[in-house]
Amino acid sequence: MKVRFPDPLIEEILSPWEARIGKDYLGYRGHVYRVFNFCLALRICTAEEERKLAIAVCFHDIGLWSNHTVDYLPPSAEQCRFYLDSVGQEHWAHELSLIIEHHHQIRAGKVPDFPLVEIFRRGDLVDFSLGLFSCGVPRSFIREVKQSIPNHGFHRFLLRGAGDWFLGHPFVPPPFMKW
Repeated sequence: MKVRFPDPLIEEILSPWEARIGKDYLGYRGHVYRVFNFCLALRICTAEEERKLAIAVCFHDIGLWSNHTVDYLPPSAEQCRFYLDSVGQEHWAHELSLIIEHHHQIRAGKVPDFPLVEIFRRGDLVDFSLGLFSCGVPRSFIREVKQSIPNHGFHRFLLRGAGDWFLGHPFVPPPFMKW
């Protein structure tokens, strides 16, 4: 396994978001790349599957900035659909929306027609947990990805957001969490 960084498609999709994401851009970009690499470590993908993963990973959390909301999964899927429409890949919208909508699901996904949904969920969990949960990714590769792709404060950003949520809603799980 070789760390994929940078990737032309990811750069093409993310770079127009840099101004909108602002100071969190490098952190989000790093998260995108780490999740992408962990997904590729979990499955030998076709070129089409790699393209789908690259698109989904760019948009999976983008609703945090496009709509400034903690309930960011629906707007993230919507931004992905806008992109797919603009590049003539609207036939991927259902699958990529499922990937985005299920990526914070606690239990393993049950979407047998779309195996990338579960691959993505696991890849995101590896990065979210800072590698505590390896989900089948070799620990040596997790270390290599983390050394190659800086965090740039992404997990601090997550902790700030989680802290704000739990201060206001101490007994209510965030809306992006799925069981």
